[in-house]
Amino acid sequence: MRVLLVGGGGREHALAWAISQSRALTRLIAAPGNPGIARHAECVPVKDTALDDLLVLARREHVDLAVVGPELPLALGLADRFRAAGFAVFGPNAAAARLESSKAFAKDLMSRHGIPTARFRIFSDARAARQYCHELGAPIVVKADGLAAGKGAIVCRSLQEADRAVTACMEERAFGDAGLTVVIEEFLEGEEASFFALSDGTSVLPLAAAQDHKTVFDDDAGPNTGGMGAYSPAPVMDAAMQERVMADIVRPTIAAMAKEGTPYAGVLFAGLMVTRDGPRVIEFNCRFGDPECQAIIPRLDQDLLPLLESVAAGRGLPASLRWRP
Repeated sequence: MRVLLVGGGGREHALAWAISQSRALTRLIAAPGNPGIARHAECVPVKDTALDDLLVLARREHVDLAVVGPELPLALGLADRFRAAGFAVFGPNAAAARLESSKAFAKDLMSRHGIPTARFRIFSDARAARQYCHELGAPIVVKADGLAAGKGAIVCRSLQEADRAVTACMEERAFGDAGLTVVIEEFLEGEEASFFALSDGTSVLPLAAAQDHKTVFDDDAGPNTGGMGAYSPAPVMDAAMQERVMADIVRPTIAAMAKEGTPYAGVLFAGLMVTRDGPRVIEFNCRFGDPECQAIIPRLDQDLLPLLESVAAGRGLPASLRWRP
């Protein structure tokens, strides 16, 4: 099988490492890749957002499967373009990827279908957003609606911080167009975890859980980053909690997407807060986490490539997977 891996980060390095070990693989191409990925694949200097160039590359190399790593190409419709051209793709289409590319879309979906998440409201007017912050009180969370490289969720410990966050997002445009609409939600107390599952659009298969280090300074201080390290398994996500997450969050989300006409095929990454009342969704992501992927993929004790191909082809998923401790 000839595989094109789109992306060039640590997540894609972990995927390249795993895919390169498959007996089904005949050639692995990465665009753009990185020096680490070059140990496992042929790297081609094509940006992961250059949709036309990626399609030309896939045609030239007669690719059998494209695996999309980062969120931005998915949001831009790379999977749609490839499928329209007849290629099998691991990754959701742009409509389904709104689960990540629009926090407002994701929160509204959860609200409509009773999927547990923090109380929230959505604003496109900065003055109204600030007023709601003062009504709800601190601590409070201000989130840019669109993609912000993992930095668009601002935990505000005071109303002054909340005012500054709204101003930064909506008026100073710290996140560009991504912050013109904001989601303001209650602050959840608990332990954060990342949970991953595969779906072919109908069936769902749990993968594993991880925890990452988000804040920029020691002792959980400072603003969030996209993640600076991770470990798996996550102690807070024992077998009972994982089944609860599957029953209350993951399966209902996949069912909701199908019911609303946007079936979700790919990996679903649920960012969770495990509270004393149970797991709550902080956000959804539509790809493997970075850095979580680097902690999870080495634990998988079987061939990854057939799983990715099955999801891309909609052929169904196995009942379970083998994992190293």
